[in-house]
Amino acid sequence: MFRYTAARILQSLMVLLVLSFAVYGLIGLMPGDPIDLMIQSDPNLTTADAKRLKAIHGLDRPLVERYAAWLGNAVQGDFGYSRNHSQAAIDVLRSRIASTSLLLGLSLFFSLALAIPIGIYAALRPYSKSDYAINLACFAGISVPPFWLALLLIILFAVTLGWLPAGGMQTVGDGSLLDRAHHLVLPVITLTLASVGDFTRFMRASMLQTLRQDFIRTARAKGLSTVRVVTGHALRNAMLPLVTIVALSIGRLFSGALITETMFSWHGMGKMIYDAILGNDYNLALVGLMLATALTLLGNFLADIGYVWLDPRVSLDSQDQNR
Repeated sequence: MFRYTAARILQSLMVLLVLSFAVYGLIGLMPGDPIDLMIQSDPNLTTADAKRLKAIHGLDRPLVERYAAWLGNAVQGDFGYSRNHSQAAIDVLRSRIASTSLLLGLSLFFSLALAIPIGIYAALRPYSKSDYAINLACFAGISVPPFWLALLLIILFAVTLGWLPAGGMQTVGDGSLLDRAHHLVLPVITLTLASVGDFTRFMRASMLQTLRQDFIRTARAKGLSTVRVVTGHALRNAMLPLVTIVALSIGRLFSGALITETMFSWHGMGKMIYDAILGNDYNLALVGLMLATALTLLGNFLADIGYVWLDPRVSLDSQDQNR
């Protein structure tokens, strides 16, 4: 277990290193830097002022040297300064992590709470009318773009019915727990509906395949009820593919959160990265994308731990030896 964990940490650090260089290079090659934007906004700045400012911020050096300097500071915990927010990039990120974690955590919880029982129900009645109806609803949910779904929900619940706010995180002057939950409803529904179809389809397929195994036939031959067969024998085995899909969906959920947070003006990491890229705030954009990658890698590692918990035949030590 220790060797496996150490190897995964080393692999993750290498991935983050390569990604940081790629993202830093792409952002650095974007037309216009912060100094150019300052010149455009302040006509009193001269060419000499621009050269002096670029020298102070290191923008006159080659891209590789700038990245090496950034990496050296990042290893020491200094991820640069956010130009848009006028504070350290890591401080801006801390204030947004909680908002995005709450949004993604709730949407993932409700997606699984709906997908697992619905997928089991469809697998127990394959090719029935209810099964076809569930599959049709899943395909519809998968096909609907998140931004269009968000617009429909805003028009229905905020504009037409007036039940829920169209955006924001809280009402000005209120900020109570109930008010924040009121603003959280539509973003959570959007992300939940965007992902529950995928989870349901995989749960149905995995459960359907598990129910055809010989050990399930043996359990039924012993006279066990359907509930006992599903919960006691089939569910743990059927959950293995779903764990993989959930781990791989963390990155997709984050990209969906970027669209959802922008549509609902939810001040989380997705909207922060979007605004940082548009505003050429490369330090903030880089640290945000690095954290998103780290969360995806962490999800993959937790999926491996989930395999061991669900199936005693799986061993991380054996996986490490196979490598």
